[in-house]
Amino acid sequence: MNGATLERLISLNRRFYTDHGHDFSETRRRLQPGVLRLLDRFHGDESILDLGCGNGELARTLARRGHRGRYLGLDFSLPLLSEARRQEFSSPVQFVRADLAELSMSNDALPVAGGWAVVTAFAVLHHMPGFDLRVALIRNVYDLLQKGGLFIHSNWQFLSSPRLKARVQPWEGSGVASDEVDSNDYLLDWKLGRRGLRYIHYFDEEELADMAHAARFEVIETFYSDGENKRLSVYQVWRKPI
Repeated sequence: MNGATLERLISLNRRFYTDHGHDFSETRRRLQPGVLRLLDRFHGDESILDLGCGNGELARTLARRGHRGRYLGLDFSLPLLSEARRQEFSSPVQFVRADLAELSMSNDALPVAGGWAVVTAFAVLHHMPGFDLRVALIRNVYDLLQKGGLFIHSNWQFLSSPRLKARVQPWEGSGVASDEVDSNDYLLDWKLGRRGLRYIHYFDEEELADMAHAARFEVIETFYSDGENKRLSVYQVWRKPI
């Protein structure tokens, strides 16, 4: 994928989460079952860097569970960050505007040092276009983790749902041609409020394994959860070797 196509796809999603941020937030008032399953394993004192924190629902849920560790949520969408910042927290919680596409290119773009116990990216990686850009982001995540730290992420398996599969749109009219994108790249529509379009990549386990290997992570767990079929998202836990 060439640089011009990458930038058009990144701009497409930036526009979506800016223009539709408030409507999107209304659909994300609770965490998915797969996320809750993972939170049950936390001890409460982990430092957590949450990439693509959205409206802050993960931080609110952690607070209700008595989490005491440091939390930093990053997102580029001001509408979503404004929702996240509405609540006050007793534990050390902070939300910062940051663009993960820029973080993919250099962790100097991240306004925080490393040494995190956990980095999360729930429903985030599938918005990053191009294998190389995704691996670049993951390598920066690797550098931000402490030894033995965990990278926990989920990716949308929308093709497993006939209802969501029907929302796949042709590339024409998006400013991107179908022969410019990679295999398993899709354009999905949004119909709540004004119509919108999002770029999403569909991952299989083989591609996720290739990315983990390229970034030197160990894949220690994979499971499927969410949705009526309980397979709407694939979750993985990767570990930075000690």
